Amino acid sequence: MNALSLVPMFLVGLAGSVHCIGMCGGIVGALSLGGGTPAAPSRPVIAIAVARPVLQSNVLRVLAYNGGRIGSYMLAGAMAGSLAGAGMLHMASLQLAGYWLANLMLVALGLYLMDAWRGLAHLEAAGNVVWRRVRPLLKPLMPMDTPLKALAVGGLWGWVPCGMVYSALLTAMLQGSAIDGAAAMAAFGLGTLPMLFGMGLLGTRLRAQMQRRPVRIASGLLVLGFGLLGLLRAANGLSLGWLDALCVTGHP
Repeated sequence: MNALSLVPMFLVGLAGSVHCIGMCGGIVGALSLGGGTPAAPSRPVIAIAVARPVLQSNVLRVLAYNGGRIGSYMLAGAMAGSLAGAGMLHMASLQLAGYWLANLMLVALGLYLMDAWRGLAHLEAAGNVVWRRVRPLLKPLMPMDTPLKALAVGGLWGWVPCGMVYSALLTAMLQGSAIDGAAAMAAFGLGTLPMLFGMGLLGTRLRAQMQRRPVRIASGLLVLGFGLLGLLRAANGLSLGWLDALCVTGHP
């Protein structure tokens, strides 16, 4: 995998992060509330002195949460990529089928972001089987009043059932190795970082803007475009020249 092939994964994460606000907005927004940080004093002079360390504390916790979340994506990507490395996808027919499926998932994700088709909601519901086992581990970590707690919460929250993450994991599985699978998911996770970092600092103000229909449609169209380009590439023998640079998945 070269660095250029990671760019589409980053862009898919960036565009799809409007969905992250819906999925993760509540817990990320809680980080912006201070998570146990003392309220600022009423006197303006003292409030100015306190504002900076409070902001620094929020930034550290938001970064820690997102670091844990992206770390869990990388772990899942390494596990998915190792499937191909172990030979499960070395057969050309299986690899090609996985390639089609990965791009069909991107098409479904694009439609999901635009609220044109909600099929991925059923997949997320199926993933709740795993989440029910992970969720009890969050209780001792609340409130998230330290960066270490936020890191742990992020690491667990990365396993929340999410159709967007499942789409990216199919791509990671086709990369052929645990390292490349982890790299693909790292690029995807970094794409989601700007939105969720802003959400952690600005809270509901950013959430309201990013959930507007024009934003969701624009983001959905970008993801849908990547999926359609991948399907077009597959239908034409995987040799469309410059389109290779835009294709989200690896070569079957």
